[in-house]
Amino acid sequence: MSKYADLSREIFYAALAAADPFKAVRPELEQVRTFFRIGDFTRLLVIGFGKASSRMAEASEQFLGDLIDTGIIITKYGHTDASSRPAKINIYEAAHPVPDDKGVAATRRIIDLAKRADEKTLILCLISGGGSALLVAPYEGISLREKQEVTNLLLKSGVTINELNTVRKHLSMVKGGRLAAIAYPASIISLIVSDVVGDSLDVIASGPTAPDSSTYSDALAVLGKCQLTDQMPAKALSILERGARGEIPETPKEGDDIFTAVQNIIVASNSGALLAAKGKAEDLGFQTSIISSTLQGEARDAARALAHRARTAKLDRPFCLLSGGETTVTVRGGGLGGRNTELALAFALEIEGEAEVTLLSAGTDGTDGPTDAAGAIVDGHTIRRARTINLDAKAYLDTNDSYTFFQKTNELLITGPTGTNVMDIQIILAE
Repeated sequence: MSKYADLSREIFYAALAAADPFKAVRPELEQVRTFFRIGDFTRLLVIGFGKASSRMAEASEQFLGDLIDTGIIITKYGHTDASSRPAKINIYEAAHPVPDDKGVAATRRIIDLAKRADEKTLILCLISGGGSALLVAPYEGISLREKQEVTNLLLKSGVTINELNTVRKHLSMVKGGRLAAIAYPASIISLIVSDVVGDSLDVIASGPTAPDSSTYSDALAVLGKCQLTDQMPAKALSILERGARGEIPETPKEGDDIFTAVQNIIVASNSGALLAAKGKAEDLGFQTSIISSTLQGEARDAARALAHRARTAKLDRPFCLLSGGETTVTVRGGGLGGRNTELALAFALEIEGEAEVTLLSAGTDGTDGPTDAAGAIVDGHTIRRARTINLDAKAYLDTNDSYTFFQKTNELLITGPTGTNVMDIQIILAE
């Protein structure tokens, strides 16, 4: 492994530290306390969902525990620290990225709690990436199984998170501002850890407390674009078609009265994590540049673009190129992997033989697709080393089996759940 592998890990962990949800929400919690006092509220409820929501709940109870009446949080399996569970806020775990019955049951509890809120209630809503799968209440007439089928089809189609959530919002009772509608006339302060490019409020966790800019017609257009219309469960497709015809009310839009008492505040994002990574890389002596915080598109296409930047960089000392965002993978094979391991394998093929070029690509949540890895670390000799153990890197890439490849080459980056989620980060170190 390259001499830069350990240094890339140091830089990655510096980025994670900057995106710690516990620290990120702390300044805003004082404002929540002030708002509760001057608003003469009688109850403070806490609800939340997402991979970072457990850490946000810990901070909320530590600094607002004397005010909190009760609360409900839904996070991904394994993303709760049993040693620091809040006393007043109940934490439930559920499946991600495909929802399960645990998520449905916990969401029902959140809905029941929100329905009991009145104009003297302040709701602190803790939102982070992963919330779209964890906060799950299928629209009337759609079963959980059908919702799972829709999610699986979209996840494998290569759609962007914006497109995926456009469909999910219009098949949900709580997404796309509908949770705010349920809680109305209560006041809501949503503290949000962003995991989407551009930090769009109506896309993060499918925007349950934000005005929705998309429509039923947009959702149908997504299905048409990726040729999934004919594969959709009949009841789900019927909901979208009826909505497009105006037979079902649209998701709440900008200007709706339900948002007059809602504040949506982003407390952490990929850009902040990249700035921390840049500072760490510079401390380690690298000439450093953030080349993008909006990396999108197919993972292997992004890999080619990043490899080109690394090969053509005209710098006079060891350098670090940083990028962040969220790529996609159109699944055509039956292998195991995620967008970060796919990007890393494609990058390794592009830089084969290049001296002292190292890439770390990883998800800040510690999970890459349906695997236990955050991503992988590769260098200019990865492909050569693979050949010595009879591995055909191109064949593994063609079958979307990047995780298996790196498992065999011992180049996976495994962090476990990190407690945060601000998309992915790529770190390129080179001479």
